[in-house]
Amino acid sequence: MNPDISRLLDEWDYTGPDKLIVRKFKGEDGRTRIQMRVDLGILQMEWSNRPDGQRPHGKASLLDHFLDKLEKKKADKGPDAQLSLSHEDCVNLQTESLQYYYRRICMFELESYHEACRDAEHNLQIMEIVRTHAENDDDRLSLEQYRPFVIMHRTRARSLIATDSGDIDKALGHIEEGIEEIETFFRSYDRDDLVKESQELKVLRDMAEEIRKQQPRSEEDQLRAELTEAVENEQFERAAEIRDELKKFDLP
Repeated sequence: MNPDISRLLDEWDYTGPDKLIVRKFKGEDGRTRIQMRVDLGILQMEWSNRPDGQRPHGKASLLDHFLDKLEKKKADKGPDAQLSLSHEDCVNLQTESLQYYYRRICMFELESYHEACRDAEHNLQIMEIVRTHAENDDDRLSLEQYRPFVIMHRTRARSLIATDSGDIDKALGHIEEGIEEIETFFRSYDRDDLVKESQELKVLRDMAEEIRKQQPRSEEDQLRAELTEAVENEQFERAAEIRDELKKFDLP
């Protein structure tokens, strides 16, 4: 087999870093996969389970291996049993989380929001097992610093799923929950200052603002908008009529 992939690269141009270049396809074995074009070639990922297709210790992912190990330990020694994750274990879990990150951003580009949410949740579980069971504080912090970013991605995915199904209130509810979770995280580290500076929170607040624009106006909101327009255009008779209509809402 000729290992040269020049023809594949020539047929699929890399157009720069401003936009992800992603495609979904079925392999010769019938399995769905993703490819992402990067400046030095092509990254190929499985659609589900671990992106590189490996099965660490016979499990769907390294996270699954450690979760299974923890479950067995709890069954043997009680619910308070702990794992002892070495530095090497944590590095390997962080490497796995990077694979899931790459696939997650591809899923957003493909508008596959259920899968994006799934992969964000996977990485949050990695952060949690490392936070709880790592031997070394540095290993905990090396992942914890990314928690707000992953929460933001999970929140975006959940909100987009709800928006696509037409449930605007649910979409906004997911954003409120995500914002609260990120703010709580910052405050748990005594970093209230980051609540104002956080780009993750800005993304979610901007997203909420855009979603609110999609909400159908109530009759009251519509009348108030018309009243503002009438006053601005000095249509005082029309403004008086609208004020009369607004009285049915018991408004001053």
